[in-house]
Amino acid sequence: MTARMDDATGTGSTTAPGEGLASAPGEGLAPPYALAALWVVRHGQSTANVAYDEAERTGSTVPLPGRGADVPLSDLGRAQAVALGGWLAGLPGPVGPDLVVCSPYARARQTWEVMAGHPGVVPPPLLVDERLRDREMGMFEMHPPAALRARAPEEAARRAQVGEWFYRPPGGEALADVVLRIRDFVGELDRVAPGRRVLLIAHDAIAVAVRLVCAGLGATAPDRLPPVPNASVSRWENDGRRLRPAGWGDTTHLAPPEPADSPTTPPTPAR
Repeated sequence: MTARMDDATGTGSTTAPGEGLASAPGEGLAPPYALAALWVVRHGQSTANVAYDEAERTGSTVPLPGRGADVPLSDLGRAQAVALGGWLAGLPGPVGPDLVVCSPYARARQTWEVMAGHPGVVPPPLLVDERLRDREMGMFEMHPPAALRARAPEEAARRAQVGEWFYRPPGGEALADVVLRIRDFVGELDRVAPGRRVLLIAHDAIAVAVRLVCAGLGATAPDRLPPVPNASVSRWENDGRRLRPAGWGDTTHLAPPEPADSPTTPPTPAR
């Protein structure tokens, strides 16, 4: 994914468990947490993800209609949410989440509704917290990059110059602002839910913010924003004092299982 964390970007690439952790932010003074475990699931592919990819392909300069908060899942996104339900159903009870906190945005809530409807899932209690909303883009909400470049070239240039961590669109948020509200959220969650195993259903910017918050006070933001594919799972486990990263952007649950009785086919030599 490119260095645009406004969640209407493309779907990202398939990532194995733990992949990408080497490029984690430089660790700071990590705060002690009483949470037992924390997962962040990015919602399934949305209709805006599809439209943004198409706008990038065609160079369309027309903003998308509607509000970002109302963007629903695409058909593929719903299928990805079904796969996430299968992932959740496969977690043994003692190590699975016992509380879910969801973004108020439609695509996140739909992702959870599909996951919770999986026949193997016994849904944990659900809370919705507005601090898990996507990064706000202000007057450039629902603007594909080509639309921003065409309609506000000075802003597009400022965004490129300042960088994604600190670029704040008029009326919107920088990623640094998202980190502030997520630091507040994680701190409160830790105070009111010590020992709980908590699943967050949210957005790519939220996953990146949690990553930096758990790295601790004084942690440095990564030079390159890590990919957060649609329907991916990132995970932190408590080591007795702090939440340590245990997996990033995992999408292995989206791959179709190989038939158990199919013979192994040797690789075709390159030609």
